[in-house]
Amino acid sequence: MSTPNPYAAPRAPVADAAEDPRNFVPAGRPVPASHGWSWIAEAWDLFKRQPAVWIGIVVVGALVGFGLVFIPVMGWFAATALTPVFSAGIVIGSRTEDKGGDLRLSHLFAGFRERFGTLLSVGLIYLGLNVAMALIAGLTTGAGTWVLVGNIDPDTAARAGLALLLALLVWLALMLPVFMAIWFAAPLVVFHNQGPGEAMKNSFTACLRNVLPFLVYSVIALLLAFIASIPLGLGWLVLGPVMAASLYTGYRDIFFE
Repeated sequence: MSTPNPYAAPRAPVADAAEDPRNFVPAGRPVPASHGWSWIAEAWDLFKRQPAVWIGIVVVGALVGFGLVFIPVMGWFAATALTPVFSAGIVIGSRTEDKGGDLRLSHLFAGFRERFGTLLSVGLIYLGLNVAMALIAGLTTGAGTWVLVGNIDPDTAARAGLALLLALLVWLALMLPVFMAIWFAAPLVVFHNQGPGEAMKNSFTACLRNVLPFLVYSVIALLLAFIASIPLGLGWLVLGPVMAASLYTGYRDIFFE
């Protein structure tokens, strides 16, 4: 019988030690700005392990999303409310692969099996805030009145277009804190049993503590999006999965010592 080599590298994956529950930081910890790039690089490593499955997940997810949006009246509301549910499926699949398991297409729908009620509650809060911010943006810019006007001359159409553009910018500014509150809510719900309010509060706090990493992350993501769009948008078959996986790698970095 051979004696174990005391100088050998540890067999346990680094991720297991990093995600030790004793190292969990409920509201996140600040990390260096350069980690904004690390999240994308580590997500690329996850993608390379099973690229075909990752592409399948993103394609099916996009088809489901587009299918819901095209349902009259209620489709957009359903797609928005289910955003955290599908996000949970992505992070569950990412974590499974990160720990040496096999990523499967069915992981996309894992959020319907894991704490679905809580995830849907987060989604409904997200939907309500989305609608409220849109109404505020429309009322403050007067864009809502232009939507009801028909058969307008070119000058009036130009003014309507500017009003709608301004409303979009106002909506994006108002939604920024909401995006921060929703970003990490799904993994906090499914991995740490946090409630809707607690998960959204901790997600917002974590994002606020990491403004610089998220700035780096966003700039790099915009540059990659431009490059991915050049060859008829085919680059999104790679960038889409990588950005989806980066939700998990960012969570893993920020919420564990």
